[in-house]
Amino acid sequence: MISKVGQIMVYVNNQDEAVNFWIEKVGFTVIAEEGNGQGMRWIEIAPSKDAETSIVLHNKELIAQMEPELNLGTPSLMLFSNNLDELYNSLSNKNITVGEIVEMPSGRVFNFADHEGNYFAVMEKSN
Repeated sequence: MISKVGQIMVYVNNQDEAVNFWIEKVGFTVIAEEGNGQGMRWIEIAPSKDAETSIVLHNKELIAQMEPELNLGTPSLMLFSNNLDELYNSLSNKNITVGEIVEMPSGRVFNFADHEGNYFAVMEKSN
């Protein structure tokens, strides 16, 4: 039986730019960075060191060569924030493309785009 979501794989064109985006712009932290000694590298990031779920950034081109049948599209992620307005303003001030804050039945939500044009959603939710 599955007990929780551990890691989400995100395939990116440029791992260094992706790490920079998530760390410098969004405020995530690097949990681990590893490689197989043969050119493959993966970087685990999360909102904090003790987060239950993390994102692992993989090199899209290398994964496509190794596993051609794998779906390398960006997953649709819903992130949570306990201060949506502050996060919205912070991302906007860093020249990140952000969508309008909208009211949904489950709460207020907006989306933002990373440096590769992938969109992620953020919902206001208290801890």
